[in-house]
Amino acid sequence: MKKFTFLILMIVAACSTEQKEMTNNVQSLSTVEQHRPVFHFTPPSMWMNDPNGMVFYEGEYHLFYQHFPDSTVWGPMHWGHAVSKDLVNWEHLPIALYPDSLGYIFSGSAVVDWNNTSGLGDKANPPMVAIFTYHDPLGVEKGTDTYQTQGIAFSLDKGRVWEKYAENPVLENPGIKDFRDPKVFWHEKTKKWVMIFAAQDRVKIYHSANLKEWTFASDFGENSGNHGGVWECPDLFVLDNPSQPNRKQWVMLVSINPGGPNGGSATQYFLGDFDGEVFTNVNPDSSTLWVDYGKDNYAGVTWSDIPKADGRRIFIGWMSNWQYANKVPTEKWRSAMIFPRTLSLSDTELGLRLVSKPVAEISKLREKMTTLEAETINVSKDISLKSSTFEVLLQFDLTNSNAAVFGVTLSNELGEEVKVGYDTNNSEYFINRIKSGKSDFSDSFSGKHVAPRLTDEATMKMRLLVDVASVELFADDGLTVLTEVFFPNKDYDKVSLYTKDGSVNLKEGKFYPLKKPQVSEL
Repeated sequence: MKKFTFLILMIVAACSTEQKEMTNNVQSLSTVEQHRPVFHFTPPSMWMNDPNGMVFYEGEYHLFYQHFPDSTVWGPMHWGHAVSKDLVNWEHLPIALYPDSLGYIFSGSAVVDWNNTSGLGDKANPPMVAIFTYHDPLGVEKGTDTYQTQGIAFSLDKGRVWEKYAENPVLENPGIKDFRDPKVFWHEKTKKWVMIFAAQDRVKIYHSANLKEWTFASDFGENSGNHGGVWECPDLFVLDNPSQPNRKQWVMLVSINPGGPNGGSATQYFLGDFDGEVFTNVNPDSSTLWVDYGKDNYAGVTWSDIPKADGRRIFIGWMSNWQYANKVPTEKWRSAMIFPRTLSLSDTELGLRLVSKPVAEISKLREKMTTLEAETINVSKDISLKSSTFEVLLQFDLTNSNAAVFGVTLSNELGEEVKVGYDTNNSEYFINRIKSGKSDFSDSFSGKHVAPRLTDEATMKMRLLVDVASVELFADDGLTVLTEVFFPNKDYDKVSLYTKDGSVNLKEGKFYPLKKPQVSEL
């Protein structure tokens, strides 16, 4: 970007009329837009990518996101903003953070500073603090390595109005490109804030007493995990360890672009120990653990400050892939988020593995259930209820099944289809979108994408969340997950079970049409 263009951007960002202009540009969600998801979060208009700043405060889940309000392709990053009381029904709020003289507002996190360690509020009204990366395009243009720094902003009114800290940046760049995406949390044992962020091919960990002054603690990842691309958007948290009930297990998430299991961007995870300064990987072998094997779940992180009475670790990711995110065939907006998921750990024969399931609040969208009776499926069985947004839960008995392939077909009268299923010969799940509809926008879009089965249980469970432009497969109670988008020329309205080269025994099934949640517009 030329220097004068950036200066104009800064002037516009400072104008009080900018928010009014943005609001006037918002496209009504009541207008029928082809491929607009029904129950997945989307921006009112224009570009969206990484989820940012997820924090729970006084009954509201805050979701910020990377946003460019002036185009449907990536550009100068802002933080868009929405809130929900139940992770299902969303209220869109005005843009929270705008670019300024220090740069664009890249990804980051938010916390509630309950003890007012920052001094930006008081204990009666603790500040909500956002921690984000400044990305200076002028520094990029000049060829420096210090164009990304970390800044903070705070809110004293439940996240409605944000003020940037006057002495930003709070963490200068030591000379590292790709120095970004801070995730901050309070470490109770050391009574310090911890910041983990991405630095090229690893993560860096810093700590602070007040969110304003940071001290380097350690690096992790130079010789661990997948290094097919740049590391981004880390997260670090604890989950219950099912194999040791009295012990918590630390989990680190790290997104990578490219290098995903089916090409392009994806998110890996590590299991380990963390003492407040150093993370030690307990699975240091060469195998990479993936949060989601599908093409379209990236940059996912978790909500901060979920009440202890709830106790869940809730995750959300961007439902796209950098191979084609700027090119997908939508007109007024670009991209959606996955449906929020609860993360947990399962003790498998392979060791501890991460489990993902849709949050329980999905039940708020369910309409009248249809039960699928036990029977043997041979070739095909129509289970369609003429719904293009639904949840289906299936259990198959593999004991006496002999099909080489079986699963679910989503299709329309144009002959377009997506197949979601299991290949018994290769012991892998798949999503096949070769005939899914529009795909000429990218050579990297069409294809069959696979994921391993991580258990040999005789009963196989497949749970699908299907929206007008996406499918999320949760197999074996969430041990294996695939998420993919698609763009049929006409919404899929037919659902069928199918087999190839044999039959499969359906033990039971449940089919729920999913209704449109409430979305409050600006």
